[in-house]
Amino acid sequence: MPKSHFPEIRELDLFKGMKEDHFLVLMRGSYVQNFPPQIELISEGDPSDFLHIVLSGSVDLFSGWRGRETSMATVTPISTFILAATIKNAPYLMSARTLEKSRIVLVPSENVREVFEIDPLFAKAIVTELARCYRSVIKSTKNLKLRTSLERLANYLLRQQIRADNAAEFDLLIEKRRLASFLGMTPENLSRAFKSLRAYGVIVDGTRVQISDQSDLERFAKPCPLIDDHSI
Repeated sequence: MPKSHFPEIRELDLFKGMKEDHFLVLMRGSYVQNFPPQIELISEGDPSDFLHIVLSGSVDLFSGWRGRETSMATVTPISTFILAATIKNAPYLMSARTLEKSRIVLVPSENVREVFEIDPLFAKAIVTELARCYRSVIKSTKNLKLRTSLERLANYLLRQQIRADNAAEFDLLIEKRRLASFLGMTPENLSRAFKSLRAYGVIVDGTRVQISDQSDLERFAKPCPLIDDHSI
């Protein structure tokens, strides 16, 4: 892999504190590849041969069972997936495909495990990242089990509004079919849910969302930091 890519990878929290020679060991055998949209990068059940780092574009993590498929998460730059499988040398529990043209670094999993054993700061960063991922999974599970589909959609829109600098209007960043899957809904139920949220000041036109009465929507959604804030 060209060394010109090293600085942006080094800036990731996962690699920032490790020793330089250990970082070079990690990058040994690594490479950068550009992928077009809708390319399956990994399949659930396959061995975890590489740790993936998304430098540009976006990747959909999804899973399937008996003809059904659900979207689990969207990975955006600059971040990794799927770290737990790499560390455990276990099969992937999810599949991944590009949503758009994406540039991705592939780091051999055996390199990651080798450096994990000898670099304490790298090991600490991995434990921290895995803890963050675990807490994110718990919050997602609480969201699915404790809220109605309408409450899940309302809180999703409020989270997206925060990411859009609290703008009264913003665009949905994923297609509605994937949003429905992510929220545990059918596309038909999602359409009905959007219509139901009109009573709370939500107007949707295609992918454009307008929240005309934020306080009313918040009173209905009751956002909770122990579910909705994925930074803690």
